[in-house]
Amino acid sequence: MSDSHSTQNFETVAIHAGNTADPLTGAVVPPIYQVSTYKQDGVGGLRGGYEYSRSANPTRTALEENLAALEGGRRGLAFASGLAAEDCLLRTLLGPGDHVVIPNDAYGGTFRLFAKVVSRWGVEWSVADTSDPDAVRAALTDRTKAIWVETPSNPLLGITDIAAVAQIAREAGVRLVVDNTFASPYLQQPLALGADVVVHSMTKYMGGHSDVVGGALVVDDAELGEELAYHQNAMGAVAGPFDAWLVLRGIKTLAVRMDRHSENAAKVTEMLTRHARVTHVLYPGLADHPGHEIAAKQMRAFGGMVSFRVEGGEEAAVEVCNRAGLFTLGESLGGVESLIEHPGRMTHASVAGSALEVPADLVRLSVGIESADDLVADLQQALG
Repeated sequence: MSDSHSTQNFETVAIHAGNTADPLTGAVVPPIYQVSTYKQDGVGGLRGGYEYSRSANPTRTALEENLAALEGGRRGLAFASGLAAEDCLLRTLLGPGDHVVIPNDAYGGTFRLFAKVVSRWGVEWSVADTSDPDAVRAALTDRTKAIWVETPSNPLLGITDIAAVAQIAREAGVRLVVDNTFASPYLQQPLALGADVVVHSMTKYMGGHSDVVGGALVVDDAELGEELAYHQNAMGAVAGPFDAWLVLRGIKTLAVRMDRHSENAAKVTEMLTRHARVTHVLYPGLADHPGHEIAAKQMRAFGGMVSFRVEGGEEAAVEVCNRAGLFTLGESLGGVESLIEHPGRMTHASVAGSALEVPADLVRLSVGIESADDLVADLQQALG
């Protein structure tokens, strides 16, 4: 984080980091530099270091500076999607014969990347319950180069003690990667807890309005940041200028949105825990959640994601999804509008038959910022 923002509170940083007034017009919002190439003042005479927008673009630079400041890191990098960010990270950190520990509860696309893509060039992986530090330690091998963590996890809302796993990673000489998508940097800052790399799908809470796809990496290690930037340019899956601008706009309201997401999720959860057709509610804000104490220690609030299981099995869970009205049936999460989905048939279909397979009676909610009373009423009618 730059010195100018190091003493400021999150809400201030979110609005001002990277968002300097345009020097030509004084516009308070960074322009969308919808441009591919830049005039040079003689061969190699670059203005501000810009030569080609795959390598750097002023709108993307503004976002990347903002990302670094929000996560308390030295380098932020913006990509075309969360999976593009993950792919760049894995190809930077790993080579044939290397090994990664991945969680037993993770986004289906992340699992697919490991199982179907990265494994084809000789990278091995094994699964561990990352909520148990001893299980993580036991999964390490002499070829392990990284530990991958999601907390809260997708879709079972598991919690990993980031500081404890970071200590294990340091002792083993491996990198700790934390997918911070569910929490956002407002609720949780993994670098401060010892992580080496933070991953985001900016499509979700960072953008916040279901109108952009993007991904991000943030690191505090300058050398690793340079390596990632090299691969970002070499591989080319960068965020476009309009997408970068949309995420910058979304981030300005991140704090107030996350407060409302968390408040609404708590009210939805309260109803679900009392409903006769709900057999289990998964939300780290519940006192009986196994990760509640750790979440309370490392998070500002418990977020807007809630999962629950219903009596009657898979078909009953699907019917709940189909009966919802205000909750829109759709994949993704983190927008201002509430979403509902059946992970087993939708976002996590790729993990079927694996150690990451999710329960068939599971429903996942992304609780939006509408009236909590209306959201509760819609779920009550959907449950019947």
